[in-house]
Amino acid sequence: MEKDIVKDIFFLGQKSEPATKEDLNIGKDLDDTLKANRERCVGLAANMIGFKKRVIIVNVGLVNIVMYNPVITKKDTPYETEEGCLSLVGERKTTRFENIEVEYYDTSWTKHKQKFKGWTAQICQHEIDHLNGIII
Repeated sequence: MEKDIVKDIFFLGQKSEPATKEDLNIGKDLDDTLKANRERCVGLAANMIGFKKRVIIVNVGLVNIVMYNPVITKKDTPYETEEGCLSLVGERKTTRFENIEVEYYDTSWTKHKQKFKGWTAQICQHEIDHLNGIII
C-alpha cells in the first residue's frame, strides 16, 4: 500500500530496529510508495514511510530491490556529492563511496552479499544512513 512520506526530523533521526520475517509487508509498502514517486525518487527507507525498521528499497534500473537488515561490509573510493531526499527540503553535501558491498536479506529471507557501484551504491548508502538515524 502506498504510504505518506514522513517529514518529522525527530522520527527520522532515530535508529531503526532490526527487521524480522513479520516485517515483510514493509517491503511491499516501500515498493508501492517508490512506484508512486518514481518520477522524483530512486530509493526509500522504512522510516520514511513510518516504520522504524531496518528495511530499504533501491531502484537498480528496471527493478527495485528490497533489502532487510542491510549492512555495508566493504567500501572504497570516497567522493563528495550533494543529495536530495523526499523527506527533506533542498540538497545537502555528503561523502559517499564509489564501491560498496552490502549484506542483506531478500523477501524470501535469503541472505545475500552484493556489490554496488556508482549511482546505485550512492542510493544504498543514503537509505542505509536513514536506518542509522543519519539525516542527509
